[in-house]
Amino acid sequence: MTQLEMARRGDVSPQMKSAAKSDEVEPEVMRQGLAAGTIVLPANRNHTSLRPTAIGAGLRIKVNANIGASAGDADSEKAVARTRAALDAGTDTVMDLSTAGDLDEIRRRVVAECEAPVGTVPIYQAAVEAGAEDGGLASMSEDHLFEVIRKHAAEGVDFITVHCGVTRATSELATGGGRLTGVVSRGGAFTICWMRANGRENPLYARFDDLLDICRESDVTLSLGDGLRPGCLADGSDRAQVEETALLGELVLRAREAGVQAMVEGPGHLPLDQVAPNVVLEKRLCHGAPFYVLGPIVTDVAPGYDHISGAIGGALAGMAGADFLCYVTPAEHLGLPSASDVREGVIAARIAAHAADVVRLGKRARQWDDEMARARGSLDWERQFRLAMDGDLARAGHQPAGESGQACSMCGPYCVFSLLGRSTASHT
Repeated sequence: MTQLEMARRGDVSPQMKSAAKSDEVEPEVMRQGLAAGTIVLPANRNHTSLRPTAIGAGLRIKVNANIGASAGDADSEKAVARTRAALDAGTDTVMDLSTAGDLDEIRRRVVAECEAPVGTVPIYQAAVEAGAEDGGLASMSEDHLFEVIRKHAAEGVDFITVHCGVTRATSELATGGGRLTGVVSRGGAFTICWMRANGRENPLYARFDDLLDICRESDVTLSLGDGLRPGCLADGSDRAQVEETALLGELVLRAREAGVQAMVEGPGHLPLDQVAPNVVLEKRLCHGAPFYVLGPIVTDVAPGYDHISGAIGGALAGMAGADFLCYVTPAEHLGLPSASDVREGVIAARIAAHAADVVRLGKRARQWDDEMARARGSLDWERQFRLAMDGDLARAGHQPAGESGQACSMCGPYCVFSLLGRSTASHT
């Protein structure tokens, strides 16, 4: 029985209780959200070391970190090191997007080392294996794709991205020449290449019921991928993106009917003024399913700083109702991220998520900020470092002034908290 089925039956599972405690909500609130489909709890019963984490309405916004190996660096040890960097920085979930190296070994090690939920994109492995073994993506068989999905589920993967909305009809809208950047999703591109070469419909759409059977067996959560997401501002909110989202909304209902949890992925690159409307649209078209956004990246001209662009978009999306932020690293659009890039990306996304939570959750989220304000007002540096999102960086950047070291070097003897009285400032 899946978490969704238990919730509908009125049962509160141990995983629901644990996730509710972490999010500071009542277990019954968690159960009701799961039953309604506005919350998902990715918890593969084969992931024995899992610390349950829920995503959705009324909860703290969660952050995901993409890690893995690629043709540029297929070292499995580095892939695992990036996983550890993400977890150390406080990510809520991890996705293994490996396309090179020993894919099975990397995934198994990530699942084994992660208490956090783990996600994958199974078509990556199926496509890579088809290309390596048979000389081309076109030779990937439908059965092999579903065998890979089944293997990921059996090994404890908690959620999978599947590009079910990339159909022969919707893909034509994105590849007909009206876009500046066409299709930028790797999974979406794999799917379109396969459909063109074989003259058949996307098997993940055509055989959606088979996919649901696999997911229900191990309680794998579907992350319905945005294979036609915009890859630049000019392509934002176009017909291809909206048509895919509407189709994903239909699949959300089919998944819920089968007892399978589902969330929906979203853009991508968007101008600032389109971020909130996109969230509202997804929630309406997809029946309140949790919304998982990449960024969104709000300008195309900041390579090297796309973690900042993504954090700006993520804060806006979160404030409008997005539930899950996929981090963006400084290496986005440039190369495979290093462990330090991963850390920066996670922290940037966490800042965006918390900034939105202060608005969404009110005092429940802002008490952390209030504690920091009191620590600053009393010049309690050690407490500030403990409260900081990245305490190591804060400690390293601290520059005390004078012999007492109470004030920092910015103001020195003219520190406002010294001039006006620390006790007064600490109680305002």
